[in-house]
Amino acid sequence: MKKTIITIERQYGSGGSIIGRLVAEKLGINYYNRKILEMTAERCGISAENLESAEESVPTSFLYSLLLSANPAHSMEENLPLSDKVFLMESRIITEISEQEESFVLVGRCGNYILEDKGCFSVYIYAPQEERIKRAVCEYGIKENRAENIMKKADKRRETFFNVNTGKSWQDKDMYSLCLNSSELGDELCAEIIVKAYNEYNKRFS
Repeated sequence: MKKTIITIERQYGSGGSIIGRLVAEKLGINYYNRKILEMTAERCGISAENLESAEESVPTSFLYSLLLSANPAHSMEENLPLSDKVFLMESRIITEISEQEESFVLVGRCGNYILEDKGCFSVYIYAPQEERIKRAVCEYGIKENRAENIMKKADKRRETFFNVNTGKSWQDKDMYSLCLNSSELGDELCAEIIVKAYNEYNKRFS
C-alpha cells in the first residue's frame, strides 16, 4: 500500500484535533499534534510553553528572514526570529517522522505543505461560528463571554502562521483533498468519512 499521511488543518472549536485522534485510532496509526511541539522543545532545550508562545507569534516573511541572515559571522538560522526557527525545526521533525513511519495523522503545523511530496492526504475541518463557540464553552471550558474573542484570535494565529510560512491561503479549499463541516456531520462521522476516503485514496494510487 502506498504511503499516505493524513494532515488536518482546522478552525478553532471545529473539533479537528478530536477528529484527528479518532482517525488515528480507527486506522491504528500514530497521532501527532502537540507532540511535535514537545519534540521541538526537547531538541532546542526550551520549555514547551515558551516555544508555544514563539510558535503562535507572527512569523516574518522568508524574504525578511534572508535579509536577517546577511551577517556573515552567523549562520542564517542563528539570525532568524525564534518563530521562524520553530517552523524550521518542526518541519525537520515532521519530515523525519515521515521517513520513519508508513502512515500517521498530523494536526496543524502546515503539515500538508511540508509533506506535499510525501503522499499527503490533506483535510480541512470547519464549522459555523456559533457552533464553534458552543464547543469552546461546553467542551473546552472557556467562559462564554470570552469564547468568541479566543476563537477569533486562535484562527488568526493559525491563518497567519500558515499563510506566511507557506505562501498559500489557509482557508483556500483547493489546498485540501477533503473539507468537512463538523457541525453538520459530527466528530464520529467526520472520522469515518476520512478513514473511508483515506482507504479509497490508497487503493487508487497504490
